[in-house]
Amino acid sequence: MDTAFLITAFVTLFVIIDPIGLAPLFVALTQGMNPQKRRAIAIRACLTGALLLIVFAAFGEAVLGFIGISMPAFRIAGGILLFLTALDMLFERRTKRREDRIEEEEEDETDDPSIFPLAIPLISGPGAIATVILLAGENPGAQGLATVIAVMLSVVAMVLVLFLGAGVLERALGRTGTNVVTRLLGMLLAALAVQFVLDGLHGFGLAAGV
Repeated sequence: MDTAFLITAFVTLFVIIDPIGLAPLFVALTQGMNPQKRRAIAIRACLTGALLLIVFAAFGEAVLGFIGISMPAFRIAGGILLFLTALDMLFERRTKRREDRIEEEEEDETDDPSIFPLAIPLISGPGAIATVILLAGENPGAQGLATVIAVMLSVVAMVLVLFLGAGVLERALGRTGTNVVTRLLGMLLAALAVQFVLDGLHGFGLAAGV
């Protein structure tokens, strides 16, 4: 398997899922819970999110074909979606929306945030779903699918590790450190999103391949 693809897949999924950004949100969602309950919520959220992404990686392109959407068109749409996500990260709108979701959940007094909002939409949100479909489409076949799933699982495993040690990470990075990391990742994601759009245009014969 192409090493460049592995690196691109890992970086893209890491930026989209954003394990570092999710860690302090996990702390806020599970504030006041005992360690055993927090551990159970972390595991359940990551397993659910990973399962959803596996399903979309395996069957997402088939669903697109069934409803008449080509992969080049989906690459362009996915690239635009990822670029908007990058803008949100750069201007901190993404964090604000996530915090708003947390406040809404607190108002509802939900005891278990593992499925919503942790698994959906924070771990397996629209950006992550679009990304696994795009990556699986770039490398068709069982080996390509297995590679995408393996990379995705490695990123979700990092999410789990950071969830389990979220309190320590939050104290280490602080508010400023988290903001700096988020914006750096946002710049990287913007460049990757443009590449997706260029690949989609190339699929239609409208741009030179890069």
